[in-house]
This record gives sequence, C-alpha cells and structure tokens, in this order.
Amino acid sequence: MRRTVFNEDHEAFRATLRDFIEKEVVPVHREWEQVGHPPRDFYRRLGDLGVLGIEVPQEFGGAGETSYKYQAVVTEELTRAGVSFGSYSVHANLILPYLMAYATQEQKKRWLPGFARGDIMTAIAMTEPSTGSDLANISTRATLSEDGRHYVVNGAKTFITGGVLADLILVVVRTTPFDPGDRRAGLSILCVETASEGFAVGRKLDKIGLKTTDTAELSFSDVKVPAENLLGQEGKAFSYLSHNLAQERLAIALGSAAAAEAALRHAIAYVKDRT
Repeated sequence: MRRTVFNEDHEAFRATLRDFIEKEVVPVHREWEQVGHPPRDFYRRLGDLGVLGIEVPQEFGGAGETSYKYQAVVTEELTRAGVSFGSYSVHANLILPYLMAYATQEQKKRWLPGFARGDIMTAIAMTEPSTGSDLANISTRATLSEDGRHYVVNGAKTFITGGVLADLILVVVRTTPFDPGDRRAGLSILCVETASEGFAVGRKLDKIGLKTTDTAELSFSDVKVPAENLLGQEGKAFSYLSHNLAQERLAIALGSAAAAEAALRHAIAYVKDRT
C-alpha cells in the first residue's frame, strides 16, 4: 500500500540518510556494539548532516522543522538497516522538547547551537538505584547556596541512556524536603555539565539489546551547578516529566512498528538465501 504521509522533502531526506547509513554506519556498527557506543565524533557527523538540528529553531542553527515526520524517517531508516545512532533518539526526541518548552532564551542561546552541531550531547537522569520508575521517590538532593548563586547536588542515578558520552545532563533532583502528603512536590530539573567537579560516570552497563546505546551509572558528590542552569521553575519537574512523556511514547511506538516491519523483511531475506 502506497503511503501519503510523507512529501518530496521527506523522501529526499530519506535518500540522503539511507546513503549515509549504508556508507558511514553499517560497516562499523558491529565495532560500536563491542565498544558500547559510537565514537564521540560521530555525533558531530550527524550535526554536519543536519540530523541533530532538524527541529532546532533556525535562529539557533537548526532547520526549524516543527513536524515529527523527519524523526519518523530517521527511525524507519535505522531499523531498515538494523543499526542505531547510539543515544541519538534520547538527544533529539526526548531532550529537545524539554529545552524548547522550559529553557529560557539565554539557555537556548547557550545550548541549542551546540546541540544541533553535535558539540553538546545530552541525556536525562531520572532513575535511581532504589527508586526505579517511582519518580516521586527521587532522593538525589540539590541545595541552593546561601548567596543563591548555585546548587550543590548529591546523589546517584542509574540506567541513564547516553550517560557515558553526554556533555549536558538534565538531572531530576529534590530541591525541598520530601513531603509524604505530596510526594510529587519539590522536584526540579538542573542541567548539569559533565565536566563539573564531583560528577562521575560509574559503570557502563551491559545490556541484552540496544548495545550501541551507552547506558551508565552516574554519581554526584557536592557538584556545584549554577542557579542559571535550573530548567523551568523550581519544584515543577514532575509536571514537566509528565507533559513530555507523550513524545517519548510516540517514539517508542513508532520504533516498535518499524522494527517489526524490518524484522519481517530480514527474516524473509534470510529464508530465501539460506540452504
């Protein structure tokens, strides 16, 4: 059945992307799986190709596209080839909506140009060793200094996708004491630069799948984060996380459908070729 959802621009992008994947990714993907992630400079190649900046506004060096269809093309072409761009999906599909919705104009000027170029790779840190998906139970603590100029972060995160190579991590922290009567209150998002003193990447976790997507344990020991790196309003993180789940779930659904189609295609090719 012929689809009508994509136009000529989408198909031109698809052709460029398919050629890039066949030449730049397929030949080395097995090596990436063994290492656990692509080379750091690969993301700059994606930036040069324009893939990272598709939905970044033009004023910050992106293409300014508002349609999700280009991301759909990326997903389809990666699954078609049976490869991955590492933590690209978290960077482009998950983090960008947070920055677009809640970052100040000054923060966007600071981060989005590098985001689009691949100079700044991003991740988000929610899950903790004893918390799992119960985000209301987050215990990583951020205390505002007396002069109000920075937060001091202490705690640990685990299963953080993109955590090994990230330059900027959106860290969900507790900025006010835990309130049993309102467990969702008091959570905030701080954008932590991974070059900060006291920040450390622990184990790079082995997984049964998604082997080119680096997944790590992170620790924060008296990490100083400038107050101007607060994303949105203090205490509003839980509502921000809930609001942005929609696109994350859409990306998962699209990826699942594309993977099922690709699996069928690969299986048919295999049974026709084997003897």
